[in-house]
Amino acid sequence: MEKLPAQMTAVAISKPGGPEVLIPEQRPLPVPGPGELLVKVMAAGVNRPDIAQRSGAYPPPPGASDLPGLEIAGEVVATGPGVSRHKIGDKVMSLVAGGGYAQYCIAQDGQAMTVPPSLTIAEAGAIPETLMTVWHNVFERGALKPGETLLIHGGSSGIGTMAIQLAKAFGSKVIVTVGGEDKAEACRKLGADVAINYKTQDFVDETKKATGGAGANVILDMVAGDYVDRNYDAAAVDGRIVQIATLSSPKVTVNIAKVMVKRLTHTGSTLRPRTNADKAAMVAAIEAKVMPLLREGKVKPVMDSTFPLEKAADAHRRMETSQHIGKIVLAV
Repeated sequence: MEKLPAQMTAVAISKPGGPEVLIPEQRPLPVPGPGELLVKVMAAGVNRPDIAQRSGAYPPPPGASDLPGLEIAGEVVATGPGVSRHKIGDKVMSLVAGGGYAQYCIAQDGQAMTVPPSLTIAEAGAIPETLMTVWHNVFERGALKPGETLLIHGGSSGIGTMAIQLAKAFGSKVIVTVGGEDKAEACRKLGADVAINYKTQDFVDETKKATGGAGANVILDMVAGDYVDRNYDAAAVDGRIVQIATLSSPKVTVNIAKVMVKRLTHTGSTLRPRTNADKAAMVAAIEAKVMPLLREGKVKPVMDSTFPLEKAADAHRRMETSQHIGKIVLAV
């Protein structure tokens, strides 16, 4: 077994602000506690919540690392007491409560998943946060069934590209909204049945048109703002709207009569504050239902770009342009 260094390079948030506040620094290696793994990070996914945290809007939960980074892939180099699922030398990918932008990171044994041979380590680093968000919100909360229609806002995002593939794999029809033809084409390639350009088309009209007037059974929304009331218009009777972010505004005005008339359900969630037990239960469901698709190469993360860890600021700049298609990853 390799001797572990005392120090590691990590990218910290020096103060709330723009991408330039992400500064590489030296930190002591974290020590795994009960049920925890120390992972030598090879790839760390970049996600919208990292940007929110960097700007001061999304503080880490109590006890979590102050470093950004919610998903990693790499090799287990040390284990804490009571670890049973993974051992030293295993290649794993995992959701983490923070700390991913570093050479080493703590992961929970119950949340780490073995990297299937069908994935590169960079692809593995692009999966856990996105996969768990999509699985929990579309299939558990939204209860999407085969034959139903899913409307995904932001279809070309990391979340969107994963949601398209999973919904199609499980036999649903998929409609996406995107901001341009290159993104529309990327979504159609992944299996989206209809791609709507929200800059030139009205997604309510187009969703109705694509469903013979019925509307979408499940709507995955990360925009909020004025999308909420329009989602109610685009939804089918007994439709489920699942909120996973508020890129526009969290404060909204809605016509609640639409909810009553159509018997709509509007729910939502965030992963980070969930208990370890909750997250472990999601992982167990994913290992049973989704892992076979990953192993067979039927589902793969769409990779936009890779940046070295020290260039995390550039990775954030790329995400903030919103020109990316799929996932942005830091290579460590």
